[in-house]
Amino acid sequence: MKIFTLLFLLLTSSAYSAVNLKLAVLVPEGTTWGDSLKKFTKEVEVATKGEVALKVYYGGVAGDEPDVLRKIRIGQMHGGIFTGKTLGDINGDVRVMELPFMFGDDRAKAWSTLEKMAPTFNKALESKGFVNIGFYEVGQVYVVSTKKVESLAALRGIKVWAWEGDELVKAMIESAGLVSTPLAITDVLSSLSTGIIDAAYAPPLGILALQWQSKVKYLIDFPTAWSMGALLISKKEWSKVPANHQMKIMEVAKVFVQEANQRTVKENEQARETLKKLGIEFIKFSEADKKEAQAYHKKVVEKLQGKLFSPQIYSGLGVAK
Repeated sequence: MKIFTLLFLLLTSSAYSAVNLKLAVLVPEGTTWGDSLKKFTKEVEVATKGEVALKVYYGGVAGDEPDVLRKIRIGQMHGGIFTGKTLGDINGDVRVMELPFMFGDDRAKAWSTLEKMAPTFNKALESKGFVNIGFYEVGQVYVVSTKKVESLAALRGIKVWAWEGDELVKAMIESAGLVSTPLAITDVLSSLSTGIIDAAYAPPLGILALQWQSKVKYLIDFPTAWSMGALLISKKEWSKVPANHQMKIMEVAKVFVQEANQRTVKENEQARETLKKLGIEFIKFSEADKKEAQAYHKKVVEKLQGKLFSPQIYSGLGVAK
């Protein structure tokens, strides 16, 4: 009898020692990030001998990013991939990477700047209760529209989506004198269809993943910003993972995040060509319009410095204009 009791205790002890982390992401299965996450979760299970399991909820089934953040804070979820707006909700200093017209077409410069700033950003995120498993490149952001807009003046006459609660985009829209309609990202597709909005913004890969190409006809071929994301896990839940497994997970994550980023760069380029093949017309702005738009960078910084992000963080980028 004692032997069976001991065996039962050993088995139940082993079962209860497993750490199960629930992650929620907007990316659908079958995408670059989705495929990478699937491989990552399997590798984590192998590396930790089943003592850490990741359950991923794909395609926004757990809600928009702000919804997921709220669920993490009340313990319903434990982490997820968050893009700039929600990273800014956690700690605004991270948003300096997505200031408009800061890197232009130079995505390599943007990434090298992020690598330089990563330790500072990670510390800031940790102070707010999150551990960063890895930064993702989302890509250059372009405006797409159901209506043809060939100038900044024309753009001011249409309704542009603004991610609900995004202070950076709000500042940009105010600086440019645009008309905005705040919505959750999950409402953009239907709103483009019904005419609630005329335009939205995302990297090419995101446009395809979110199926916006089925509603829009034009893309302004002039990137407004470079965007990023991060795989975050609640510090409280992360502390339940044994230290030796934390190291293994970080090692595994480094490989898969790097792989996903390399694929994202290539697939954003491919996505641009796909959009063209689908009949999306790429519109070039005049040099005068581009110069005017780039001046909005300074206006946005003036609006948000000391409010969303600190002056020290901005100057620390080394790319101030």
